[in-house]
Amino acid sequence: MSFSFETKNELCRLPVQKLCCARAEAYGILLYCHTFRSDEVRIITENLNFAARLPKLFRRAFDVEFDRCPDISGSFSGGVKLVFQITEREKLDHIINLLGYDPRQNLALHINFAMVEEECCRAAFLRGCFFAGGSMTDPSKRYHLELTSSHMQASRELEVLLRECGYPPKSVARNSSFVTYYKQSGQIAEFLKWIGAPEAAVEMLSTKKEKGLRNSVNRRLNCDSANLDKAVEAAQGQMEAIRKLKAAGLWEQMPDKLRETAGLRLEYPELTLSELAEEFDPPVTKSCLNHRLRKILALAEELKEICKKEEER
Repeated sequence: MSFSFETKNELCRLPVQKLCCARAEAYGILLYCHTFRSDEVRIITENLNFAARLPKLFRRAFDVEFDRCPDISGSFSGGVKLVFQITEREKLDHIINLLGYDPRQNLALHINFAMVEEECCRAAFLRGCFFAGGSMTDPSKRYHLELTSSHMQASRELEVLLRECGYPPKSVARNSSFVTYYKQSGQIAEFLKWIGAPEAAVEMLSTKKEKGLRNSVNRRLNCDSANLDKAVEAAQGQMEAIRKLKAAGLWEQMPDKLRETAGLRLEYPELTLSELAEEFDPPVTKSCLNHRLRKILALAEELKEICKKEEER
């Protein structure tokens, strides 16, 4: 099941109680459902839990029954579209009147802000919008929540409502639809908690932390790998310098400490400076070892310059 599907299942567990909130939730569904006109209401869903909630919600909100209601008593496989429909004029006029529109006029859909004055009603209204027109991307992939409506004015006014509530969204027109969306994990989590899905919000933030930890580990591994490559490269350069000094007969002329250092480096080419410093008896500091190796490199460089001058002669 998708993350959106599971989130809607969580929302369906919320009870349908207060009349004002039930009406606000149904209002959000109508503005974001498949069809809401003066001659028809059509709501299409594939979610069985939402399908079970709809009749109870509309009965509580408007005291009406759907004219067409699918039988969900049997078992359905995924992808089955369940259609709820109202075409009876008296029911439609009743719903339209309760939502603050005039049944005698053309139904130009916009948000009746008087329906969402209370905080609880705003949450219920947005829950309805999400039920009918909302979707979310799996947070393990990316963060994206959107509410899609075919009604431009309602979409614009939803953006205004969200801004007034302190959750400014972004919006875009997509074909014949109007989309209000969030792409920041924090905003999405707050929105989910607000509409009544705290479990989904926690899961999303947990996924974000896991992704952050995984990315941090990967960065650390990449950094360690890069440091290891540098250490190996440095060790190769040090051993090459030691071999040149040895081939030139300068091994015995080197001070005892440098000769000991050169010998241990040749014996343990794979060790880092910290590890190599522990092989001395007694152990030396990493700084001391680094200083000795730089002297050996300097001696090899002097040898190189001498050889070069002799060749030029």
